Amino acid sequence: MSMKPFERGDAPPDGSASTSQRSVPAISDAQLASVLDTAADGIIIIDEHGIVLTYNKACERLFGYTAVEMLGRNVNAIMPNEHSRAHDRYLKNYLGTGHRKIIGIGREVTAQHRDGTPIPIHLSVGEAVTSAGRQFIGIMRDLRARNESEQRLAQLQADLVRMARVSAVDEMGAALAHELNQPLTALMLYLQAVERACAKHGSGASIPTSVMAILEKAVHEAERAGSIIQRMRQFIEKRDPVRRLVDINPLIEDALELTILGSPPGTRIVRALGTDLPQVMVDPVQIQQVVVNLVRNALEAIKGCDVQTVRLSTAWAADGVRMSVLDSGPGIRPEGIAELFKAFSSSKSRGLGLGLAISKSIAQTHGGDLLVDAGGGGRGACFTLLLPLPDATTAGTTTTKDGHNGPERHRGW
Repeated sequence: MSMKPFERGDAPPDGSASTSQRSVPAISDAQLASVLDTAADGIIIIDEHGIVLTYNKACERLFGYTAVEMLGRNVNAIMPNEHSRAHDRYLKNYLGTGHRKIIGIGREVTAQHRDGTPIPIHLSVGEAVTSAGRQFIGIMRDLRARNESEQRLAQLQADLVRMARVSAVDEMGAALAHELNQPLTALMLYLQAVERACAKHGSGASIPTSVMAILEKAVHEAERAGSIIQRMRQFIEKRDPVRRLVDINPLIEDALELTILGSPPGTRIVRALGTDLPQVMVDPVQIQQVVVNLVRNALEAIKGCDVQTVRLSTAWAADGVRMSVLDSGPGIRPEGIAELFKAFSSSKSRGLGLGLAISKSIAQTHGGDLLVDAGGGGRGACFTLLLPLPDATTAGTTTTKDGHNGPERHRGW
């Protein structure tokens, strides 16, 4: 294959030629073969019947077939069965209608190694009209390393998020012990009262109404203690992110029960939860973590203030649902705003400085955001979590492990 030199018919009479009129060196077949074989990405050229005409070294490494095995063979040999059977039909459809589905666009598809292993690749397809007919050039990039890196990054992020939850629980450890001690102490007193009442009436007598009332109170306190422990375990346990459609208000109420453990006397948590809010597609534990982080920060901000109030509200947003946490503190200093959402940046003596950074990351991975009004001048700071409405592709989905609910990726060429 070579490039035709520029014509010299317009050269000046004296025989001299300008730079633009000089001939372009031809590219030999050997040079072209060298370029193809040194390319990092797989390159395949097929004819309009799907027969392989060119197959470079990168393809040999990618698919396990040698060039000798693939040249003259249908390209569907490197496709999964469900796509290979339809590939010839795709080609005929394009040749007949001219309607492009992938040519000139590029798309992530699934190829197949000769041992049957599926291979995620990014495929770009070009078209050329030659004297021998139409030919299609496919450039394939192996996405396995990228996908593995993304999965590893997601796992590391999940581990980091869990570490922040464990840190938050550690900081609440003393308050938790104090809070659990009260219902457990009450439980012991009630049970002792039952013992005394039964001894007083004798073993053969029926249990009086007053004793039954004491037993009911004991059961209630035991259930309350167990409920607190269960919520704490769910909050810190190691688990895969799982998103599902939930109502935001009950989610917030459960998170508040964890957050206000050990709150100082005089602290008021004011709820202004909207009604008839749409469901959102979220990981409940991660969103509860955001609520816990924001409310705990608000409680920290109002310490020592004359008025100690945290107002938590939910409402419709322009294209979703918003949750706001407003405190009655002094607001955020202007010089502190730039560092607010940076990891390991904290003005508190305790903690890792990860709460707001992780909260914003959680909000953004859910397709929303975490915004702040710094307040000041007599106004406290207000943090607002924005969550989008589920789109058409997620509305019918109840659970997804990776949280990605987009449409099915297109397969084939």
